[in-house]
Amino acid sequence: MEYLIKNKRDGSIMVLIHGGKSLAGGLSKNEGGGKFEVELPPFYLGIHTITNEQYLKFVEETGYKPPVKTTFGLSPWEGKNFSAELSEHPVVCVSWFDAIEYCNWAGLRLPTELEWEKGACGFEGREYPWGNDWDETLCRSRKTRTHESTTYVWDYPEGCSPFGLYQMSGNVWEWCANLYDPEAYLKYREKKFEESEGSDFRPLRGGCWYSENPVSFRCAFRFFDKPDVNDARYGFRVAMSV
Repeated sequence: MEYLIKNKRDGSIMVLIHGGKSLAGGLSKNEGGGKFEVELPPFYLGIHTITNEQYLKFVEETGYKPPVKTTFGLSPWEGKNFSAELSEHPVVCVSWFDAIEYCNWAGLRLPTELEWEKGACGFEGREYPWGNDWDETLCRSRKTRTHESTTYVWDYPEGCSPFGLYQMSGNVWEWCANLYDPEAYLKYREKKFEESEGSDFRPLRGGCWYSENPVSFRCAFRFFDKPDVNDARYGFRVAMSV
């Protein structure tokens, strides 16, 4: 299998995340009550989040609605237009449903929480993508942002994950595929991977430009919201099965 591939439809550069056993989880009950071992098959994960430029191609080819005014600030888009300087910033103000529609168009999918976390922390279960110690200079946060909120998707290379993925901490919260279950990781500890039913929420991972508490940027930290919310802090990256 190739380590790096490029999806023809949307141009996403994707990194091979090798299969095998790895550590996941964190200390809180919501994170499984401690590190635990999980085994996943190989998969591909986007090297960065989907950009405004990529999302524009989706909008133009499908007629899908562009991002709109949100529950948290304003979209940088005005109709199908946005400032050229934001073309390689992550698209924001997209709901979980919007992300699913994009993935269907691109022939890709959203990562599961366990896939996302493995891409962020590697096999050894790092606390942060770059290691076990907090360093606010290695990601986009409320303390490191300037007049803009989001930043260029290739920024903070020193903060990449062990697989070379950019901004698994910071810049935007990233939607994951699962239904949100506050006890999912407790079940995963016991090798129970059946999807919960009936949840009104979807998980988001990684912290964002508005986050400040270091806890929000930990690889194991689990956030959530309703799938129809389009927030200026929310974006996504794509995945693909092997």
